[in-house]
Order: sequence, then C-alpha cells, then structure tokens
Amino acid sequence: MFSWRRTRLCASFLPPFSMKQTEGILPAEIKILCNHIYEYRKGIRPLVLYTLNSRYSEQAFRRLESRKIDYVVQKAGKNSINLYFGHPECLEIIKMFADRPLNRLTPEEDFILGALLGYDICGQCRRFRSRKKVS
Repeated sequence: MFSWRRTRLCASFLPPFSMKQTEGILPAEIKILCNHIYEYRKGIRPLVLYTLNSRYSEQAFRRLESRKIDYVVQKAGKNSINLYFGHPECLEIIKMFADRPLNRLTPEEDFILGALLGYDICGQCRRFRSRKKVS
C-alpha cells in the first residue's frame, strides 16, 4: 500500500499523530530526514528512500509538503514506513511497485530502484546478475 502526496488518507496503517516535542529539539530521525531533504534540493540525488518510525510520519509529511516535495509512503514494518521523495518522474516509477515489500521486487525492479537511488551502477549490475541466476 502506498500513498501519494496529499492523499495520505489511504495510508490507514499510520498511527494517529501524538508525538509531543520539546520546542526547538528535533528527534534524530527528523534530523536525518532534513539532511536527505538538503541533499535532494542540492541535486545530489533525484530520489531518496528513508525508512523511519511511523510516529514521526506526520512531522516528516509536513516538512516535505512545506517544501513542495512530492513523496510516496510504503508500509515497511509494524512501526515503520518507507518514505520515498524526489522528482515526480522517479516517483511515478516507484508507484509501480510500492504495493509490495522491497524483498518481493523482481530483479529488474530492484535494479531500477537501485539506479534511481544513485547506487553504484556496476554494483547494481553484479546484484542483478546474481539475482537473475537465483530466480
């Protein structure tokens, strides 16, 4: 299950927002998100995948929305989500396979995801070749 920017009501797996935060102090998970946003906005990467605790989801969504950054949400575990954000062209591809866990991706989808995330392309080729031999 995934949700697209401003259609978060589809993400029924997210708990209600109830985190109390001390003024001016950011949790480590949000600080890491801020770094990912910085790298994306500086053009270091076209797409970011960040797994975070669901309790920080609303705060993460607000940060992305306030910066007009599109995102896709995918359930990752009992208390965590995969948050993809970046260029709309990349997110269109992500939406094609965000309906299942990452360990269920085909070798081709895994290759595409790795390439979009900026992983070493030769390493992706080796991974693809080994996954194709197994499957």
